[in-house]
Formats: sequence, C-alpha cells, structure tokens
Amino acid sequence: MTQNRNKLLDLFVGNLSNAALHRVMEHSASDEELRKYYGKEALNSMKMAKNYREKINPIGTALPKDDGENVRRKVIERVKNKLNTRISKGYKNIKLDLVDKVVDELLLEMKILNPS
Repeated sequence: MTQNRNKLLDLFVGNLSNAALHRVMEHSASDEELRKYYGKEALNSMKMAKNYREKINPIGTALPKDDGENVRRKVIERVKNKLNTRISKGYKNIKLDLVDKVVDELLLEMKILNPS
C-alpha cells in the first residue's frame, strides 16, 4: 500500500506542479489567447491532480502535516525549476513571486493543507 501511495503522491505532485506552472504563466501572459490557453492547461492538470488526490486519502480530511509540507516543498521546487527553464529559453515577464501564493491556493483547494 505504501508503494502505491508514494506513486500516487508523485503523480499528484507532478500534475499539481503543472497546474501551478500554468496558473503563474496565465497571470504573467499579456496576450489574451495565451491566457486562455494557460487557463485550459491549468484546468486539465487540476482535474488529473484531483483524481489522484481522491485516491490518496479521504477527501474531506487534509493530509498529515508532514506529508502536506513535503508536497508543498516539492511542488514549489518543481514549479520554480520549470519557470527558470522557460526564462532561460527566452520567456519574458514571468512573475516568479506568484509561485508560493498560487501553490498555497491550490493546496488549500485540494485539501492538502489546513487553512491557517
């Protein structure tokens, strides 16, 4: 069971990272078409993440505090790495300061962290 849970957590982190990445890109984009595209991509990733979240533990409860903080740290790290890669490829106006806020919003929405 632990092996499956760890695999589900990894898949969840990957999809949530992708959703957070696209939300940051959506806020950073100046072109309306790009915003729509990034919004759709974020929505698709959120749906996938929600499916994995439902398999991890009961939906109405938050993950244990250690797991929640571990997920938060991994998601932030992945999103910042992906954004830095995009910046190195020439993307402009990416708002790195939004990462923590966006990730925290998504984690609360997915009930990974308890509201403080």
